[in-house]
Amino acid sequence: MAAPVRLAGFLALLAGVACAHLSPAAGSEIPLRVMTYNIRSGNGNLAGTADAIRASAPDLVGLQEVDVHWAERSNFVDQATVLGQQLKMQVRFARIYQFAGVQPQDPPREFGVALLSKFPILDWSNHIITRLSTQESNPVPAPLPGFLEAKVDVRGVTVRVFNTHLDYRADPRVREQQVKEMLAFIGEPSAPTLLFGDLNAPPEASEIQPLLERLHDAWPASAGNISEFDRRRSRSLWHLTTDRSSSTYCFGVEIRARS
Repeated sequence: MAAPVRLAGFLALLAGVACAHLSPAAGSEIPLRVMTYNIRSGNGNLAGTADAIRASAPDLVGLQEVDVHWAERSNFVDQATVLGQQLKMQVRFARIYQFAGVQPQDPPREFGVALLSKFPILDWSNHIITRLSTQESNPVPAPLPGFLEAKVDVRGVTVRVFNTHLDYRADPRVREQQVKEMLAFIGEPSAPTLLFGDLNAPPEASEIQPLLERLHDAWPASAGNISEFDRRRSRSLWHLTTDRSSSTYCFGVEIRARS
């Protein structure tokens, strides 16, 4: 049995860590430690973000709100690459937005999601789904990238990994469309499948139910390990789901505030 695992975060910025047994074939199981983390562009402390991930020792990490040469708030750093280097993990970055650099010679400014992996990433894609831009004053739903899919070789087993960040607005209609489009990419899981993400909705939200009909929500395994107040807040921020052939057997929780 694996040691208890924890959820690490700063204030309301939460990440989830789970231990899962993947079941690629009858009678065989492969342990995997996974984490989903909305890093909020490093929250002004990318080294602290790396420390939080390192302390939880995950095999796979789905990151949301990642800056790549994006803005002064993150010193125009390529956060995905830096975290990969600091944690000695493979990294793939899937942009949602891309704009020209501040100066003509500067690299593009990008913002999106990322995957960190201790195991080889065999291939990956950045899928387009409907989004309501946060970079426009009067946005309308439009196709934009940022739904990351990867295939990871976990001790000889190919694991499908998805990472997403859904619309935050109170109106659920864009999320409804996003869930529909994500499920078209996920399909009927024929291999161990993980979905990481900040869904900006609690699991009981009606727009999330189609996802939970196909995937297993890892959150309930942590019930009782967190206060009701914090549980309500955290459930609105992040999700980790697995295909129904994979059994999540441990999910521990810790809330930490950064001074």
